[in-house]
Amino acid sequence: MEIDFEKMGGLVPAIIQDNVTGKVLMLGFMNEEAYDRTVSTGKVTFFSRTRQKLWTKGEESGNFLNVVSILNDCDNDTLLIKANPTGPVCHTGADTCWGEKNCADINFLSYLQDFICKRYRDMPESSYTTSLFRSGVNRMAQKVGEEAVETVIEATNGTDDRLIYEASDLIYHLIVLLTSKGHRIEELAAELKKRHK
Repeated sequence: MEIDFEKMGGLVPAIIQDNVTGKVLMLGFMNEEAYDRTVSTGKVTFFSRTRQKLWTKGEESGNFLNVVSILNDCDNDTLLIKANPTGPVCHTGADTCWGEKNCADINFLSYLQDFICKRYRDMPESSYTTSLFRSGVNRMAQKVGEEAVETVIEATNGTDDRLIYEASDLIYHLIVLLTSKGHRIEELAAELKKRHK
């Protein structure tokens, strides 16, 4: 990756974004050494302008930023780092440096979709998801039907907690079925968005 460290006197801004929620967590600066350490360790490392030294986010708090991907902008002078945080990011204890909650759980569905796709690719032994894929489309479709019935039962005669539990099973099994047919949960979101207009 070609990064223009010279434009700002040896530093580039690094925007940190939660890989699952999409929330912007913080902004820091990197010199070439901080970038190299980030790449080699998989943990975001910055150059502290006040202390004039490298610091790995989480080295004191334990709240590391585990790198998923690094993107360079069109001018090669700003980085976007997608990471999985292990705790609050801000030194104040807040989830982000802007005081926002980092809890856009709806985005977890895309993460789950990616995870299920990886299961489909790798087919690891002793994985329930693998066993579903190996059982075939008819069995997967049957599981979606069973979970739908259980969701209806809980909605009409059960508790709210059980309704959420069974509806979650339904969504999981639906994503597995979609994956086996070469589709993704985001396609359902696109279809619903199209209908909403």
